[in-house]
Amino acid sequence: MFRVFGWLRNTVLLIWLCGALAVSALALGVQALTLSAQVASATASASAAALAHRKELARVVARTKAKARLRRALVAIPVVGAGAAVAFETQDFREWQAENPDGTFGDYSCEVAALSAEVVDEVLQDLPDGFRPSRDMMLNQLPECAPES
Repeated sequence: MFRVFGWLRNTVLLIWLCGALAVSALALGVQALTLSAQVASATASASAAALAHRKELARVVARTKAKARLRRALVAIPVVGAGAAVAFETQDFREWQAENPDGTFGDYSCEVAALSAEVVDEVLQDLPDGFRPSRDMMLNQLPECAPES
């Protein structure tokens, strides 16, 4: 009798353990599928955002290049070029002054000179060898700036 009772007890325990493991496996499977769907959704939205960002960035770069080409073309025309250069510089100064309300034209000139000095080497490398002035000669043309008080 004790053997039958022990066997029955062991059988019930094994069936209960198998059921608990099956339910746990099923629950973990459902959770894994849910998490996989969330990861796929997040990956898809991140890819879409990256693609949109790349397109927007390319559009902004293209607009900036087109604007620079137009400015160069206008400045190349002798009479119109002088007026256009003054207008462009005035517009740039006003934009700078909106960001720096306490700044003066001297501060703006020094900032432009500093930025120009940073990129002068890159610009010189784009010129053909026959037209390329020496880097030192170009850097010597830039004014020395001291902050105005």
